[in-house]
Amino acid sequence: MLTLKENTASKLAFIQAAGKLKDTLRSAHTEEGRQESTAEHTWRLCLWVIVFRDDFPEIDFERVLSICIVHDLGEAISGDIPAIYQDPTVSKSADERRDFETLLKPLPSELQAQFLSLWDEYEAAETPEAKLVKGLDKLETIMQHNQGANPSDFDYGFNLTYGEKHTKTHPVLQTIREILDKETSANAGRHR
Repeated sequence: MLTLKENTASKLAFIQAAGKLKDTLRSAHTEEGRQESTAEHTWRLCLWVIVFRDDFPEIDFERVLSICIVHDLGEAISGDIPAIYQDPTVSKSADERRDFETLLKPLPSELQAQFLSLWDEYEAAETPEAKLVKGLDKLETIMQHNQGANPSDFDYGFNLTYGEKHTKTHPVLQTIREILDKETSANAGRHR
């Protein structure tokens, strides 16, 4: 059994390693044109959950926030592969889970198991909480693409079908999707 000092040190080591998400860049750009970090995406995804909390009263709020926080932690090791560039013959999920397991190594085994369970729940997208996070994750990405100062060759058309199956699981997600698709179409028209 770990001493209090050892237990605390292991948790701090994990938190420090997870801090790499601040420097893990995604394909989205901020309004100033800087590439967004995975940590920034995760922060705003959590904000979405807080803002729309009352629209999902049947959802376990703490569980949803926990899934949001862990869903991209594996990217701290090998980075993010934008959906548009993912190779369907390579299991991004398996690679990311392996990276996540590596990141979790400093933690006590109970926390490792808890975090892996949340990550697996997100990947399976079978519980109401995981379905919600999957949908909001896609919608947050689309919003950032619409909001950001993207390169001139940015493919807005891709976003019109991106994550569709995950954004059809609830009427609120569908409504958000309709609004964002309208913005995406307008952006695509301006950048032709």
